[in-house]
Amino acid sequence: MQRFRDALQRLVVIGLILLSLSALAAEEPKPLHAGNLHNMFAVTPRIYSGSVPEGETDFVALAKLGVKTVISVDGARPDIEAAKKHGLAYVHLPFGYDGIPTNRVADLALAMKNVAGPVYVHCHHGKHRGPAAVAIMCLVGEGWTTTQAEAWLRTAGTANDYAGLNRDVRGFVSPTASFLASRPPLPEVAKTSSLTDAMVSIDEHSDRLTAAQKAAWKEVPGLPDVRPSQEAVLLWEQLRELGRHHDTAGRPEDYRKRMTDSEAAAAALRDELKKPTPDAIRADEGLKKVGQSCTACHKKFRN
Repeated sequence: MQRFRDALQRLVVIGLILLSLSALAAEEPKPLHAGNLHNMFAVTPRIYSGSVPEGETDFVALAKLGVKTVISVDGARPDIEAAKKHGLAYVHLPFGYDGIPTNRVADLALAMKNVAGPVYVHCHHGKHRGPAAVAIMCLVGEGWTTTQAEAWLRTAGTANDYAGLNRDVRGFVSPTASFLASRPPLPEVAKTSSLTDAMVSIDEHSDRLTAAQKAAWKEVPGLPDVRPSQEAVLLWEQLRELGRHHDTAGRPEDYRKRMTDSEAAAAALRDELKKPTPDAIRADEGLKKVGQSCTACHKKFRN
């Protein structure tokens, strides 16, 4: 009889293990196709991730999926009017490509706990900032380990070039209850950074690349965990983001073209530094072109 009980107990344990494994498998992020959205995943039954919704088709597709709240971590102003037309609420929690600030981690935790779900989380293309935000939310409310969160970043296509995003997911620390209580209400449309703030950030990345150039492109002095190629990626992303800034849209055509030229020069520098063995002369020339492009724009348009 005792042997029968022992065998039965083993079977129960095995069954529970199999059920747990099945549950974990069921929650693995799955690629989706909806509307014109791209890089889209059903991450958990409560969370979807992907690119920015653009136009009626995308908001209709989200509504059909049962989404109740759209969370944007992109810098551009969300289309709250189109979302409301289809019964969707918006929460705007923008952050940059260089990491997730402590206050934004807290806001994402609050969003996970308080907003109506399911939720759709997006940045611009749905590959870097959005997936990092989803990782934080799942660490807070879905019982994920940092190992699961980092695996999700790889699935979503978040590149190692975005060292700050990867670092902040890997080193996640849950916000305290008192800090969460101190946060203001989650905004429908956040006050986005000014043109001046964006220019300051671009100058900072440019200064770090200049320091890397002086170090023969082997390191970013003072930042041992950041490669020159990663800094070039952040400069390119900042210029690209500035190109979509509401201030840029209202500027003269010549200004917008110069912004495009600066972005292209930064992209060329990025591509050179990402090579296994970058050509120092080409990298020097690439940084020079970025500087010349920015200087020419500042000379003509800076107030």
